[in-house]
Amino acid sequence: MTAYPEAEALTPPPAAPEPAQLPHPDRLGRVRLGVIGVGKMGLSHLSIARALAEVEVVGVCDSTDYVLDVLGKYTGLRTFGSVDKMLSETRPDAIVVATPTGTHAPLVRTALEQGLHVFCEKPLTLSADESKELAQIAADRGLVAQVGYHNRFIATFGEVKRLLDAGVIGRPGHILAEAYGPVVLKHKGSTWRSKRTTGGGCLYDYAAHPIDLVNWFLGVPDQIRGSVLHSIFSTETDDEVYSTFLYDDGPSAQISVNWSDDSYRKMSTSVTVSGSLGRIFADRQEIRVYLREGAEPPPGYRIGWNVRYTTELTPAVSFYLRGEEYTAQLESFVGAVKAGERTARQNSFAGAAETDRILEEILRDSRRPLEIASDAPATTRRERWMPRRQGQRR
Repeated sequence: MTAYPEAEALTPPPAAPEPAQLPHPDRLGRVRLGVIGVGKMGLSHLSIARALAEVEVVGVCDSTDYVLDVLGKYTGLRTFGSVDKMLSETRPDAIVVATPTGTHAPLVRTALEQGLHVFCEKPLTLSADESKELAQIAADRGLVAQVGYHNRFIATFGEVKRLLDAGVIGRPGHILAEAYGPVVLKHKGSTWRSKRTTGGGCLYDYAAHPIDLVNWFLGVPDQIRGSVLHSIFSTETDDEVYSTFLYDDGPSAQISVNWSDDSYRKMSTSVTVSGSLGRIFADRQEIRVYLREGAEPPPGYRIGWNVRYTTELTPAVSFYLRGEEYTAQLESFVGAVKAGERTARQNSFAGAAETDRILEEILRDSRRPLEIASDAPATTRRERWMPRRQGQRR
């Protein structure tokens, strides 16, 4: 595999293949969709997809016979225990991959090599090199390849992006991106989420969301420092993630994530942005904006505090399940496929590969020895330079 240089961009896609080489919606204008993996997220995507007028779900694949039996009995959908069989017998235009993260790479590669558009749950893979390679395949073939970073479809976070791009709070100085919630609250048996090699732990499964938002707002950081991964209940991976991002042009960002925090009723993500002319706080429910004298308020805003709620910012979607953002991201994916577009409108594989590279760098940074002043006592220097190990507290 090729290396992933800091500033290397994907090469431009070649000329479009002949029409016969690309999958097409059926004669009724619907996109033929296959779903691989029907756990929590897979079932959500399946339910939403079946409610979209422009989609025909042609097959569902999973490794659990009982789940397939129930789906087949109560929905009438064609079910498969083999991905190859589903693809060959149903001939979909696109697939949704909602399996454990460690299985994404081979499934996505198979689909792309067969000329299928792909919507994949996040993170794309557990390897930045693999993610970059898959992004290149999708670009070369002109396929819509999207990753499920649904926070970009939450209206309050979209409003943050709009305000920052318009320079409303001046020059951004710092972003605090946080995610807390009660996901892992006791020592328990091993699952795919609890293993570094299959799920990636809190870093890959939850910290990826606020990190992706920071990338969207500020771009990819130039340096990553002070990363700390802690285990609270998990034995094979991390439950807490803390890291600092530095940018050569001045801004900084801090990531703070804990999926073992039962002071929250459910997993919650928020961002706080400080700028030269104001401050923004946003979460799933609202955005609060403070504008100093000298700022130029856009329509709907004024100097001082402003509060807007997700209910007034969120566009209507055709079907509601769990949140408008989950339908919005699939509508975006399906819309791009149906329109014959050659890349995702949002959350492309290329952007997801950048996030995966940062996740890898945080993991590497967390294993570096701490740097301290040279005049510190010798015993302190020796203790502080001991490599930090996952789950080890001082």
